[in-house]
Amino acid sequence: MIEVKDLSKSFGDHEVLRKIDFEVKKGEVICILGSSGSGKSTLLRCVNKLETQTSGQVLYHGKEIRNVQKEINEFRSRVGMVFQSFNLFNNMTVLENCMEGARKVLHVSKEEAFDRAIKHLKEVGMAPYINARPEQLSGGQKQRVAIARGLCMNPEVLLFDEPTSALDPEMVGEVLNVMKELASSGLTMLIVTHEMDFAKNVSSRVLFMDKGYVVEDAPPEEFFTNPKNDRSREFLSRFIA
Repeated sequence: MIEVKDLSKSFGDHEVLRKIDFEVKKGEVICILGSSGSGKSTLLRCVNKLETQTSGQVLYHGKEIRNVQKEINEFRSRVGMVFQSFNLFNNMTVLENCMEGARKVLHVSKEEAFDRAIKHLKEVGMAPYINARPEQLSGGQKQRVAIARGLCMNPEVLLFDEPTSALDPEMVGEVLNVMKELASSGLTMLIVTHEMDFAKNVSSRVLFMDKGYVVEDAPPEEFFTNPKNDRSREFLSRFIA
């Protein structure tokens, strides 16, 4: 579905991503792991064209996504993103937040947008809060609304950029449970995360990044029990007793 080919990204003289290659296949749940500063979030932002790569390609169903706004908008209508800071519209209710993209981007009817919003808010346990505004919600509730909003676009792929890192510890579980349900439903997901148990138990593949490179790409059972790379072993020794 998505191919990343020879992708590099620099900010001035600082090379953040270095010749990255990988493919995302339908139904895969890929967790991107690595220390802070390894390039994980920049990679995800390049995949979704929030950052423009310095070189290399991002392809969707075999077609390169060029830096043309019309192509980018079309791509983003099929490949959604959930941010660590939620990015909800504060001047809209929960229901309006979930209807907005389907109405404005996909041009579905008001009735269809409403039905989608209610369906997905029920899935994430937020249907009772349809008339609430973001400032009335906890962090975990905001993130569940953000996930529902992404689902309302009927995406083929959903990208998550550290979706639990801005949450209090007691709220992390409620968001991860929603993501586990999505994974079991067959949704294709690409997730930057520090949640090792989630990556171990839910992902179908792990990409481990270090200094802008993908240094390991393996199934979780292999990565967590027999990592091949020295940096992978060092990283895991800090997280897993």
